[in-house]
Amino acid sequence: MLRSMALENGFKEVIKWGMPCYTYNGANVFIISAFKEYCSINFFKGSLLNDAQQLLIKPGENTQGGRQLRFTNLADIKNLEKSIVSFLKEAKNIEESGKKMEKKNLDELPIPLELEIRFKKDPVFKKAFKALTPGRQRGYLIFFSAAKQSNTRISRIEKNIDNILKGKGLNE
Repeated sequence: MLRSMALENGFKEVIKWGMPCYTYNGANVFIISAFKEYCSINFFKGSLLNDAQQLLIKPGENTQGGRQLRFTNLADIKNLEKSIVSFLKEAKNIEESGKKMEKKNLDELPIPLELEIRFKKDPVFKKAFKALTPGRQRGYLIFFSAAKQSNTRISRIEKNIDNILKGKGLNE
């Protein structure tokens, strides 16, 4: 039913990250995901959508712009059909307008002391880290900083050095 709504509203379906992703004018607009407990429609620029009924969920505490609608059965989708179609149309309008999300700057994320020490010891590693895309840097900074103990932060940094040197993100 979600797929039908997407296609009826002029989105192009492609498979990305192993899931159906819907694009408009070449831009990723939303993706449909299936989990054990629910399925969801995830809007990449969901924070820009007008959500007066507060139906959209911020999937994680570090999520910046993405928002999702979750469903546990077909009746949920049918009950929210008008709202879903409204979100789809608004998401398309956002893409047409070229509106961008305001993202937190990397400078706003603290760099753990253990990472700073590693940068001083290994300039090649520092250069490789700084060459990562902002999203990849952000992912690592959040992951490293989430550890409560210094030893855990050091361990996380050490385990990810090879991937960082290869230009890969945290879960690649």
